[in-house]
Amino acid sequence: MGDVIVILFMAMLLYGGVRLAFVSPSIIKGPRISLDPSALPWYTLFSVGRMLGAYILSLLFTLTYGRVAAYNRRAESILMPLLDVLQSVPILSFLPIVLLGLSAILPQRIATESAAVVLIFTSQAWNMTFGWYQSLTTIPKELREASAIFRLNTWLRFKRLELPFGMIGLIWNSVMSWAGGWFFLMASEIFTVGSKDFRLPGLGAYLQEAANQGDFRAIAFGLTALIVTIMALDQFVWRPLLAWSDRFKVEMVESDRPPTSWFYDLVHTSRLFLWIRSAFASLGEQFDHWAIRHAPVKSNLEDESPKRNWRRSAFSVCIAGLLLYVGYRAMVMLISVPQSQWRHIGIGVLATFLRVGVSLVIALAWTIPVGVAIGTNRHVASVLQPIVQVTAAVPATAIFPIILLFFINVTGGLNIAAVFLMLMGTQWYLLFNVIAGASAIPQDLKYTSALLQLSRWGTWRTLILPALFPFIITGAITASGGAWNASIVAEFVHFGGQTFFATGIGALISQATAKGDYSLLLASTLSMILTVVLVNRLFWRRLYKIAEKKYRME
Repeated sequence: MGDVIVILFMAMLLYGGVRLAFVSPSIIKGPRISLDPSALPWYTLFSVGRMLGAYILSLLFTLTYGRVAAYNRRAESILMPLLDVLQSVPILSFLPIVLLGLSAILPQRIATESAAVVLIFTSQAWNMTFGWYQSLTTIPKELREASAIFRLNTWLRFKRLELPFGMIGLIWNSVMSWAGGWFFLMASEIFTVGSKDFRLPGLGAYLQEAANQGDFRAIAFGLTALIVTIMALDQFVWRPLLAWSDRFKVEMVESDRPPTSWFYDLVHTSRLFLWIRSAFASLGEQFDHWAIRHAPVKSNLEDESPKRNWRRSAFSVCIAGLLLYVGYRAMVMLISVPQSQWRHIGIGVLATFLRVGVSLVIALAWTIPVGVAIGTNRHVASVLQPIVQVTAAVPATAIFPIILLFFINVTGGLNIAAVFLMLMGTQWYLLFNVIAGASAIPQDLKYTSALLQLSRWGTWRTLILPALFPFIITGAITASGGAWNASIVAEFVHFGGQTFFATGIGALISQATAKGDYSLLLASTLSMILTVVLVNRLFWRRLYKIAEKKYRME
């Protein structure tokens, strides 16, 4: 029932966006993009500001949504299928609908900025939410019992138990979210639809304008600014946070090779930092006392739900009526799709499903050993971590023409190239989750496996793989969702003045978007959504339950 409601809800959003798109302004003028290198600092600030705004929204969404889904079984039956759908919706194909719809009700600049933030948000939120949900559902039983014995209320349970336990995974997923967000940032800053120019001043627009003018000097300046920004974030934000988060490992023995950061070592012993920490600690204690007085202690948070009242019933009736009406309107559009196109949709779903499976297997084959090496060896991490972050942040579509040039004359070349693009866009979700899982393995368990003189395979079988299992499942779910999304640009390509497309649901969605065939667009997208929901329900959710019951760190 939850899946049906979710699909009707998505159909309502898509139908509403299509209707708004028809009444948007016919001509929209974009900004003038300067290629002067002196403009790069401002463009960099604009781009980072959009990323930061989207990340703050993603973090608030993650902490709220994941917690409700983890502790309220009734809400989970709706929220988790909805999350499965949202993380697989091909948002790139609906960027025109989002932009045109917002342009119909908001001023142009506000609409364009809002659409950019929403697009980046969709690339950042889902893997963070899955990781947070996985952390909450795998908290060891003894820690839950301890929180109940100490009678922690909702706020103190969140502050003292849930957030510390999920901190390592949350930070690594944040790193991945920023890396993946750069691709969507570039896409949102360079978007145009016919006479409607939705470009935004930023690094993406700068690089596109430089490419259009063939200014290789400006391209070099833009890429340098992007790489420097990514490396600065690594040194001044992510490495300090990872060094700080090592204290939240669930272990009895301190690690002999904890992660380090020169900036963290410099800052956390400074007088200014100590003064700020003292001030925040005082404010935190006051807030804790306020929360203890005003928030009641609840013995069992799970499956809590307030009694339904007449307001909730009226609201539910209104929502049900709206969903039924939109479902009817969407059904009218779907009936107009010819039977021959439905046959193409079925074949396309199967073809894309096979490509997603192949890309996921390849990603698992290399991300698990490399992720374990980075997560458990400080020297390897100091070398590979910056390389991985920079590589993950480089938009995959920038490399795709080179891959396509190599495979275009090979039999089935576009199919191979499509798998490569899916792999480049999704393997990082797996890698960063594996790194987070390997980093969280307690040092005392490592010492125990060494004392037992386990072989290398024995250590992997009894310690590493069981500890990684929840993180692998989380990464695989987000990676597979990202692969379905990447099929939009992987299966339908403009290259060298020609259009190439492979059989797949992504190619059908791209063709429907280019032609403005909204009936085919709705049918193809809902077919993709239904497929992803079925796969998640029948396969990934069962593995999630196994991880929750069998592979807790307890």
